[in-house]
Amino acid sequence: MKTDAEIKEDVLNELAWQPNVDETEIGVIVEDGVVTLSGVLNNYSKKIAAEKAVKSVEGVKALAGDIEVKYGDSFKKTDKEIAKAVVDALKWNSSVPEENIKVKVEDGWVYLSGEVKWSYQKNATKRAVENLLGVRNVINSITLKQDVKPFEVKDRIKKAFERSAEIDANKVTVITDGNTVTLKGKVSSIKEKEEAETAAYRAPGVFHVKNELRVQYYTAYA
Repeated sequence: MKTDAEIKEDVLNELAWQPNVDETEIGVIVEDGVVTLSGVLNNYSKKIAAEKAVKSVEGVKALAGDIEVKYGDSFKKTDKEIAKAVVDALKWNSSVPEENIKVKVEDGWVYLSGEVKWSYQKNATKRAVENLLGVRNVINSITLKQDVKPFEVKDRIKKAFERSAEIDANKVTVITDGNTVTLKGKVSSIKEKEEAETAAYRAPGVFHVKNELRVQYYTAYA
């Protein structure tokens, strides 16, 4: 099992590997496998890239992101300018039903609300706006509402896990209760945990996923 020092070294190396992230601007603390990132970056997309990089490191059990985004004076945008850019970005994204999305911008924070049928539409909406200049954070409160009723949800999710190269289906238990799915078991990384949740959300009729998977580092002798 990796020590906190080994995990920190791997995290720093992974951050250094990212082309749009300067690892010297980010502080890294590791305690019992939980990684805390701190620092100030000049772009929200850099924050997302840094967090994504950390989640891919084996042995990381959880991530606490305390990175702050501050734009320089030459790159500052008013909330009105950001809101217009968000609306335009959603309008041109074919995966986003922009007529169902409501947008609020306050001090560079973008708040998304509304109702869509599929999880990929909710995720696509956030991805469409998080790289826009001036955006400091994105709060995605979009809800899901599907017309179809859950049918063989558990079986479909298990088959999706079996098809995935990222998920060990044998270590994940799927529990269904109406439109809610609960995932239990153990995975080897935060990335695998998130992949399982994403796969579960893609099943027809699933509105909510309770991700109770635990991240546990497996050694070759386990």
